Amino acid sequence: MPTNIEWVMQILKERYQDKTSALMDVSTRKDPFLTLISCLLSLRTKDEVTARASERLFIQAKTPEEMLNLKKEEIEAAIYPVGFYKRKAGQILGICRVLVERYDSRVPDELEELLKLRGVGRKTANIVITRGYNKPGIAVDTHVHRISNRLGLVETKSPNQTEFALRKTLPKRYWTVFNSLLVMHGKTICTPVSPKCSICPITEYCKRIGVTRFR
Repeated sequence: MPTNIEWVMQILKERYQDKTSALMDVSTRKDPFLTLISCLLSLRTKDEVTARASERLFIQAKTPEEMLNLKKEEIEAAIYPVGFYKRKAGQILGICRVLVERYDSRVPDELEELLKLRGVGRKTANIVITRGYNKPGIAVDTHVHRISNRLGLVETKSPNQTEFALRKTLPKRYWTVFNSLLVMHGKTICTPVSPKCSICPITEYCKRIGVTRFR
């Protein structure tokens, strides 16, 4: 018999798999560099703003070398109004220099190497690994952290703790899709405040841990 997590994943796949492409511009898929840059732009920025900014930037540059041919002000103009756009423009140039000088212009495909790049955290590194290289990784953002705890899959206080806990409990075959599915579920049903439990497709498998008010 399937376990609860297997039922949860099956249901979420059936509901959201065709919609998860909206989370990351299709043009960045299987391109680790474009995936990395889009992830950096997405931090504290709405998805639609990130998508438009990425498109404007990638018209001008799609490789580390091409990016280094741009001035910081040109990158700023292309990515505005993403959050902290001036800081991110500098981060992009800094990362591109490191990629050219230390990695032969290739984005690393190992988590620990990616984390050496300034401005790259665990969530971004895992997204690059899963979407850019199709390798196992668990990208944990606020949605994944919140829903994993509500379901009772983990009992953690931070996204980093959630990632390490899920690595021990979540079957590896679900790692690459876990983030996309839970982000879609978190944006539409399992919202931070007053989740829509009455119409949730996985409500019978959810322990509702920490949920005090729901619809």
